[in-house]
Amino acid sequence: MRGEKLGRAWRVARWFSGSIALLVTLGIVFVIVDGYQAFGRMARGARLERMQRSPEWHGGVFQNPQALYNDYWGMLRGFGNKSADAAPKGSLGVARKPELGAPPKTGLRVTWLGHSTLLIEIDGHTFLTDPVWGERTSPLTWAGPKRFYEPPLPLDRLPRLDAILLSHDHYDHLDHPTIRRLARLDTRFIAPLGVGEHLAYWGVPTERISEYDWWQELALGDITIACVPARHASGRTLIDKDKTLWAGYALVGSKHRVYFSGDTGLFPDMVRIGERYGPFDLTMIEAGAYNQAWPDWHLGPEQAVRAHQLVRGKAMLPIHWGLFDLAYHSWTEPMERVLRAASARSVAVLAPRPGQSVEPEAPPTFERWWPDLRGQTAEQDPIVATKIPADLR
Repeated sequence: MRGEKLGRAWRVARWFSGSIALLVTLGIVFVIVDGYQAFGRMARGARLERMQRSPEWHGGVFQNPQALYNDYWGMLRGFGNKSADAAPKGSLGVARKPELGAPPKTGLRVTWLGHSTLLIEIDGHTFLTDPVWGERTSPLTWAGPKRFYEPPLPLDRLPRLDAILLSHDHYDHLDHPTIRRLARLDTRFIAPLGVGEHLAYWGVPTERISEYDWWQELALGDITIACVPARHASGRTLIDKDKTLWAGYALVGSKHRVYFSGDTGLFPDMVRIGERYGPFDLTMIEAGAYNQAWPDWHLGPEQAVRAHQLVRGKAMLPIHWGLFDLAYHSWTEPMERVLRAASARSVAVLAPRPGQSVEPEAPPTFERWWPDLRGQTAEQDPIVATKIPADLR
């Protein structure tokens, strides 16, 4: 009798474990099918051979001169201390419809469209950075960080673009559905080494893809586009980490110069960027999605202000905040901390609403358009990059 009961229990346990395994398998298959196109494709052939000749390619991947520090246990602990205000409660309703008609009076105008997406009008040329119009920063249509507000500018209302600048292939910067739509435009896509494989896979004609290593330049008429170093990483799946390069950009026009950081931690060559391409009339530097567990992946607010100084910037526009919940801090904390750090260092900060156009030489009246929420200070939660000389901090 006892043996019969044990046998029945064993059959039930086997059925239960089999059912769980089947559900997990079906779940994995569903995720792969749903995200298959968005995962992109790893480089091959001549593109891969060019990547392998890069000074930054080591051991089958791209590497930073200063390795990234990761505290994985700290990342797990952070979930338990996540701010209750990591995302807005309810509809935000802050986006402004851009007014792009006439050319900028000063020759330089930037429209922040949220996160790291910017429309840059400089000395008669127009560029779009890291375009993200998708609903989520994820390969999946039903899961992943969801945007706080609708895109301020519909994709079909974009002005004519000289080029689209891509900093790296993470989902909050290289958005599959957006690229598929932009592929129809007659414009050039400029990206770091390897990212072009994703673009070609998603329908961008090969002849309109230009890929660059750090310190390489492209001349478009009377403007120079320089691909400059960043301290970050790349990858869209579990098997392609750092298989493409990451970068920032310096745009040197006939009268103006601007710097777009992409995603980056603090690194010594920021000084070299400033010496070679600065001083910059405007820097667009990422300041959000930081934590002590990953201090080298992103700058954090105080180091963003310091980076602005190192690259020799005049006015600073903080980016990479206020659109997606990608860390544990409150969603307004990055800007609050930037403003305090900038005040202490006498740095001029622009704080446009999403969709608002600003001209650094004729800045608008400062407006605190975000709510007053509780957040941590630099003293409570310092973000300090590793492997950086003390005189650069």
